[in-house]
Amino acid sequence: MANNRIDRISEEVMRALAEAIRSVKDPRLQNGLVSITRCEVTGDLRYAKVYISVLGSEGDAKEVMKGLKSASGWLRREVGSRVQLRYAPELVFTLDGSITHGAHISEVLNRLDREGKLGGSEGDE
Repeated sequence: MANNRIDRISEEVMRALAEAIRSVKDPRLQNGLVSITRCEVTGDLRYAKVYISVLGSEGDAKEVMKGLKSASGWLRREVGSRVQLRYAPELVFTLDGSITHGAHISEVLNRLDREGKLGGSEGDE
């Protein structure tokens, strides 16, 4: 029962944080290629581990993480006002490379398919 509540709160924090990130004035966060892939709020509601995906170079990802760390106090206050909790959870940002990794795998598969090296039998077409 408590797990459902934590899951709901995690979803609300994620939604509120996504809205708040869009209104941050920091140029490191303005490129629009930042997305929240997952949010996990702890059982005591004190911390929220937020997984961030950045589409771009590794340098872009580092800059985005610096921008998020810099704006974390303001973001925490915004999340606290949007999600009606007694205490706003402390936001811990973690870089999630799953989208970038998936795009790389897709690119490799497409290249192999174009080169005719992807293992399909010729009778399938």
